[in-house]
Amino acid sequence: MKIKKSIRSLISRLSPLSRRGTYSTGVNPWTIQPPLPLPTGFTRRKILNVLTSVSIDGSKKGELTGYATADLERFLRTLDLVPTEAQRILEIGANPYFNTLLLRRFRSQASLTLTNYFNGEPSIQRQKISFVGFDDRAEEFSADFHNLNIEQHRFPFADGCFDVVVFCEVLEHLTMDPMAALSEISRTLSENGVLVLTTPNAVRLENVIALLEGRNLYDPYSAYGPYGRHNREYTRHELHQLLIHCGFTPEVSYTANVHGDIPASNVSQRSLDILLETPHREFDLGQYFFTRWRKVRPYNPRLPTWLYRSYPEDRMAT
Repeated sequence: MKIKKSIRSLISRLSPLSRRGTYSTGVNPWTIQPPLPLPTGFTRRKILNVLTSVSIDGSKKGELTGYATADLERFLRTLDLVPTEAQRILEIGANPYFNTLLLRRFRSQASLTLTNYFNGEPSIQRQKISFVGFDDRAEEFSADFHNLNIEQHRFPFADGCFDVVVFCEVLEHLTMDPMAALSEISRTLSENGVLVLTTPNAVRLENVIALLEGRNLYDPYSAYGPYGRHNREYTRHELHQLLIHCGFTPEVSYTANVHGDIPASNVSQRSLDILLETPHREFDLGQYFFTRWRKVRPYNPRLPTWLYRSYPEDRMAT
């Protein structure tokens, strides 16, 4: 991927705010990220119409409209990362099933296994998904899923039984032991299997600006409990450290914005110029990481010291 525009040229071109969230200083992350991938023959509007029609267990149509609309570009970029030849896919954290619907339609040759976690002990549960399909006809299907806590429970699947694991917008919600989840992902992935992982970027541009303006970065407490908030976000370097430590090698890795509701910045030009002191920093400013990894080595169970503390010394990586 070759992206030649630098953040210096972006900052120098002052422009008004737009629906794409251009900052008042002229920085617009959309101009330095890969173009939005769309399935052949489908428009953005068509796919949005399908996702905004979703009803789960009879919920009122439209309840998920805001989420589907705000994050549509994230779902499309995620789909693009999933190999077209995938045969056995595990999707972790499937609810509200937007990625599931796209996988069912555009990776239809693959068998899908789903997980969620709604508290309690491991069990198989079901939710009924109703929606207006890609051919404009009403459809529904039963989403059978494994209810399990991926930090605490062993996955109820055989070793190497999946060729792709989709692990999107889950890592940041984990509260205790992300390595436990990655261990089970590695175990159930086949040799040379693929991990598709997306997660928010801890150092996205709006977070950098928030720090410069003296605002806090941390998520508010959630009525949904600890899993209703982001408990630990990662930088690009940290994400690569973690996945390489666990036996993966990167195939695709980039940041991109998906939300158009970025607030205007009151930060001075000089403050933003600080970003230019680190070469290629402009490529690390998007809201989300979009990554694809290949399992190439055995899982390393030792805990990296930059991520864990207060564990017995014999459990820590040297």
